[in-house]
Amino acid sequence: MTAPPPIRILLADDEHLIREALAQMLDLQGDLHVVAQAATGPEAVAAAVHHAVDVAVLDLQMPGLDGIGVAEELATALPGCGSVIVTGHGRPGHLKRALSAGVRGFLPKTTSAATLARVVRTVHEGGRYVDPDLATEAIAAGDSPLTPREADVLELAADGAPVDEIAARASLSPGTVRNYLSSAVTKLGAANRHDACAIARRTGWI
Repeated sequence: MTAPPPIRILLADDEHLIREALAQMLDLQGDLHVVAQAATGPEAVAAAVHHAVDVAVLDLQMPGLDGIGVAEELATALPGCGSVIVTGHGRPGHLKRALSAGVRGFLPKTTSAATLARVVRTVHEGGRYVDPDLATEAIAAGDSPLTPREADVLELAADGAPVDEIAARASLSPGTVRNYLSSAVTKLGAANRHDACAIARRTGWI
């Protein structure tokens, strides 16, 4: 009997060393083959479509378009492709947004290569996998009033960074950062942005 062709994978992460290491580990699996890599969201969409990949493994935070945005575009441009988000920022709001976008796998970056390989197979077969700890946190935290972008900016502000620095790190204008921070403070009923950060962290929203 002829063995089925390997599962064709796209890896998208703006951290080159992490992406290359992950590609090498996945390629050690006989039934998996990384056929494309990308460092930005738009590159990920183009590469996935060009190579007609089976599964896209996406970093949540990438330049140009985040992993969830990539998954949303691929749902239309490449309906047969399953999307898996791997992130160091597994907030409840991100998980809920990802599931709403049709993402079928959601994992922290601390996941082992063996677990990721198993999840890729599960997603390719039409199944779903959400890291149990992230799922528990999402349920416990309830629905966050913050948008994902407000949560991102608030997290960047948590260490007391000035607005200009936050703007540079988030690729936003200072005015937009101030608007996000003001909105977050209002939604959380906080006295200031530092109080808002504390509230959001206590509830697991950042």
